[in-house]
Amino acid sequence: MFTDPALATSDSRQHRRSVLYSLGAGLGSIAFSALLAKEQRLFGAQSVNDKLKPHFPNAKAKRCIFLMMEGGPSHIDTFDPKPALKKFHLQEFVREGAQKSAMESGKRYYVESPFRFIKAGQSGADMAENWIHLAKVADELCFFRGCQVDSVNHPTAMYQMNCGNRFGGDPAIGSWVTYGLGAENEDLPGYIVLPEVSYPQGGAANWGNGFLPASHQGTPLRAKGSPILDLSPPPGVAPEHQRKGLDLLRVLNDKHSREHPWHDELSARMQNYELAFRMQMQVPDALDISGETESTRLAYGIGRPETDAFGRKCLLARKLIEKGVRFVQLYQGSWDSHDYLARAHSSLVRSVDQPIAQLIIDLKQRGLLEETLVVWCGEFGRTPDNGVRGGIAYGRDHNPNAMTIWLAGGGCNAGITVGATDELGMTAIEDVHHVRDFHVTLLRLLGLDDNRLTYYHAGRFKQLSQFGGESIAKLIAS
Repeated sequence: MFTDPALATSDSRQHRRSVLYSLGAGLGSIAFSALLAKEQRLFGAQSVNDKLKPHFPNAKAKRCIFLMMEGGPSHIDTFDPKPALKKFHLQEFVREGAQKSAMESGKRYYVESPFRFIKAGQSGADMAENWIHLAKVADELCFFRGCQVDSVNHPTAMYQMNCGNRFGGDPAIGSWVTYGLGAENEDLPGYIVLPEVSYPQGGAANWGNGFLPASHQGTPLRAKGSPILDLSPPPGVAPEHQRKGLDLLRVLNDKHSREHPWHDELSARMQNYELAFRMQMQVPDALDISGETESTRLAYGIGRPETDAFGRKCLLARKLIEKGVRFVQLYQGSWDSHDYLARAHSSLVRSVDQPIAQLIIDLKQRGLLEETLVVWCGEFGRTPDNGVRGGIAYGRDHNPNAMTIWLAGGGCNAGITVGATDELGMTAIEDVHHVRDFHVTLLRLLGLDDNRLTYYHAGRFKQLSQFGGESIAKLIAS
């Protein structure tokens, strides 16, 4: 700015001093941010294969099986009966002061549930009568009717339920859990996903690692064909040859890492190479259900057309948990019943009822349920009205203000129902909590403190709840 310092006036020298001071302050803050990020890498961004201590050592849950019913199951037609809808049946419905989904059109009518409800177990849990098998384990379940989300559309609601952020790009719950607890088996991924052939709305970002190290992303197993591509080495390549190749690659990458220590992705990539090599020995056995007894396979519904697919997922989830996988997420889609609700929900309940009930029974018989948190949910609930066809084929629309979630095992408060919705099921009115509080509670059950489970990224420490939340005490056993 000044070519000759001798010509500079007092005011100009003062101005230059201010500029230099502000520049130094800016560089100082950048350096401080870099130091924080480096500290996070050194002391926080551990390998997924490290076994870490939970924040709450008395937490019972050590692992989680997350049953994701994509599409939004209707709480009104599964676990939250609304007999008052009978007197409003086919009367005109007007939604006021709420988000509207893209599916809303034409005249709309209140619709009573096509299902009768029963009181199941000693706890008297409310269940639609077509939950035949799940009713037998009703006393193991903790129902929560007070959860609300922000989005009325599938992709953003899926992102929020899975990642805490409606717009994607943040780490999934399973990524946060493996980041906080590590894995119990260094030869398998800590976070495994069992999707359908067609990925859920929002795609693989529903189990992405976001800004966490790549080793924390979910590993999806294919629904058909080989669960993992290239699981077996190419013909003629012996394990010792692969080992020598990886050793040479590590020598070269270590040299590069010393010269470029800020390239964190390289370290994660090498961890993945090593994990892939070890998985060739472990995965085939973990995914093989042929060693299970015929009675076990039948109990999960394997071999019956309507239950075979989800039954295999549930049995596989139990096997993976036994092998030390920390977080297993199962997907079942097509719950988006805008019409033909009775037919669609009947079929969907049949496909998951027996497998889920047997999963809970099997975990309990093997002494695993106490340390395994099982979660059942969708991305939102449904409205009390007919969604599309105006009284011809009854269905329901998206509802972010009311839904039912249930938990089992892992220190949850089994045998109770927490929260309530209004008489028509439109909105939660008791024990109402945003989904961020539900996420904080899940982490708490697994021994993790959302406010301490953070990662420094883009200038601030980030967390699953986005900016904090509270545990829902009634969901946790005392």
